[in-house]
Amino acid sequence: MRGPHVSRPMEDILAEARRLIDEGVKEISLIAQDLTFYGIDLYGKRQLPLLLQKLATLPGIGWIRLHYAYPAGFPVEVLPVIRDYEAICKYLDIPLQHISDRMLRAMRRGLSKKRTIELIEKIRQTVPGIVLRSTFIVGFPGETDEDFQELLDFLATYRIERVGAFIYSHEEGTPAYQLKDNIPRRVKKARYDALMTQQQAISMAFNQSLIGQTLPVIIDERIDNNVIGRTPYDALEVDNLVHVADPHRHLSVGNFYRVRVVDAAEYDLWAEAL
Repeated sequence: MRGPHVSRPMEDILAEARRLIDEGVKEISLIAQDLTFYGIDLYGKRQLPLLLQKLATLPGIGWIRLHYAYPAGFPVEVLPVIRDYEAICKYLDIPLQHISDRMLRAMRRGLSKKRTIELIEKIRQTVPGIVLRSTFIVGFPGETDEDFQELLDFLATYRIERVGAFIYSHEEGTPAYQLKDNIPRRVKKARYDALMTQQQAISMAFNQSLIGQTLPVIIDERIDNNVIGRTPYDALEVDNLVHVADPHRHLSVGNFYRVRVVDAAEYDLWAEAL
């Protein structure tokens, strides 16, 4: 996972996508250490927008989902592509890790709080309705109560819909290992709990805003007379689930359907098939 970024040739990716579509695959996730670097080593420039355009026009394509597009050097020219192509989920996994300038420098994130906020605003303005997923680290060496409160305030203001958090772990061989692991475990855990409790309320509010809306879902699993699916805003295994009653077994695993959301909890939706 470490070392220079290495891009697969575009034709290799497109050929694999065509094969997967022919085999019946309905959702393709583009996953990389950092998607924004795609193409620099092969083509001399960032080519994620062109790759997405080619993928989105493949016959039979279902959903395309993007994972791990780091904010430093983010190619904003990809945003109109996400907006304009129906096959591309209006969903972006963008690991921010923190928002305090002190912590961003210590983590070597390559951008400031100001630039991070400008990017988030640009993403939301260009792709209306996009859902963001991000991850954050609490208890990083040197993190003060003020740094952590700044992170909470940021999340309360910008209300990122899907958030995961990690408690910092001092790992040999990482750049941060040279720093003193000076945050007590109990403080790390308390900060993690505070962040996730706040985020739970944000997730609840967003999910409740979906009640009454009609959304496409892909069905992943059947349990007796119920099926479980996901919206375009939810990645497999890490995001929300949609529960749909199907007593007559009209819905099939692996297919897309339109549903109306009738109820919501922090991390689940309940819907009726249309």
